[in-house]
Amino acid sequence: MNNQNDTTSEQARAKGIIIPEPPKTGAYHVAVVRTGNLLYHSGQTPIVDGEKVLLGTVGVDLTPEQAEEAARIAAMNMIAQISAFLGGQLDRVRRCVRLTGYVNSAPDFYEQPQVIHGASKAVLDVFGEERGLHARAVFGMTPMPFNVCVVIDGIWEVE
Repeated sequence: MNNQNDTTSEQARAKGIIIPEPPKTGAYHVAVVRTGNLLYHSGQTPIVDGEKVLLGTVGVDLTPEQAEEAARIAAMNMIAQISAFLGGQLDRVRRCVRLTGYVNSAPDFYEQPQVIHGASKAVLDVFGEERGLHARAVFGMTPMPFNVCVVIDGIWEVE
């Protein structure tokens, strides 16, 4: 899906970062909507090869480290959907404006920010600090749809 002339994608590949094929969205919504120079991304879950992975409640079924990996996977899927929306041209992304992370949390689990670091790190790894450093909000909640452990969404500025 990535355009071979896209510097951002090439730099990610050079770092060993693979931007996956974008997961399909559910019914009655799209993955990305553009208004003006902003992209609004729908919530993304950790999906690998079409299957939701790392299901459960953090602090009960999953460790914070497993959930952090799930947040990274979800963020990479979000980047893949943005790339597809932009015709494989991630160079058109000026910056990630804001990420929001939702964590399926046990009542006594308080490390939601650490979990969402996985998503923030993924964005920074792909886009660097100048374009990837973002505002962020993190929420703990339960239950989550489909028993996923994290959902990530974002707002992106584009050319």
